[in-house]
Amino acid sequence: MTARSFALLVYASAWFKRHYPAAFCAGLLRAQPMGFYSPQSLVADARRHGVATLGPDLNLSAAHADLEPHAASTGGVAIRQGLAAVRTVGQAVAEQIVAERDTGGPYDSIGHLTDRVQLPRPVVEALATAGAFTSLGPDRRQALWTAGAAATTRPGHLPGLALGHDAPALPGMTAFEIAAADLWATGITPDQHPVRFLRDHLDRLGAIPAARLPATADGTRVTIGGAVTHKQRPAAAGGITFLNLEDETGMANIVVSPGLFARERTALLGATALLVRGTAQISQGSASLHADRITVLDLRGLSSASRDFR
Repeated sequence: MTARSFALLVYASAWFKRHYPAAFCAGLLRAQPMGFYSPQSLVADARRHGVATLGPDLNLSAAHADLEPHAASTGGVAIRQGLAAVRTVGQAVAEQIVAERDTGGPYDSIGHLTDRVQLPRPVVEALATAGAFTSLGPDRRQALWTAGAAATTRPGHLPGLALGHDAPALPGMTAFEIAAADLWATGITPDQHPVRFLRDHLDRLGAIPAARLPATADGTRVTIGGAVTHKQRPAAAGGITFLNLEDETGMANIVVSPGLFARERTALLGATALLVRGTAQISQGSASLHADRITVLDLRGLSSASRDFR
């Protein structure tokens, strides 16, 4: 009976992922924290299947991940990140922001939000960092400038008392800086995987994308670089550690022997991204890399902690 129940769950999950990929991913995001894969990995997988993910938006986001029409996304719908996913916001504050919007109408500025909902400065600044105010006009740097002043206003205060609402002309963020801001604020880079910014560097090092590993001849020595998403050491594996490396093309399974783990323990336990050389093991549709050399890969703050030994 237990096996039958698990089989049904696997079948139903696969069916929903195949036919309703955006709704399936949004449902998983709503259920966080849970499961084996992080929100970043879930969104990256959805993106590889043509599903667009949109950042949090003050006037368009629900409290949690939801769907909205999007012609360029698989199935005609995209995932819209929820306000509760933004660092320091949380469910209660997100629901308060949404409830006020539903009853009093859309917000037209950052100050309009803080006039109507009492928010501490870290919350307003986190929303600005996440790009939640971008549709109102200011880019993220300008929104961050305004956030501090806006947070000093309170519902019922006379308008115009707080200074600093009007940001000066500031340079816009680069794509790299936006990705770093997204990752800090929500743990997700909706537009592109952070490793994409290192692809030229990885190409120069001779590293192949993770998606090419299954097409590599068995026994070939290759190098792969990516963010570490998981570490596992099953009790029945004889001390072998299994890693998952993720780049903009997919995930690669890495096998680390006890000896290599002992030699590279500091890197394996502490680094959020690695460059791994090893021998491709390709058999019956499965692909892995048996590591023989490990180097720390610097993602310059564009990676999050892996889910280890769960």
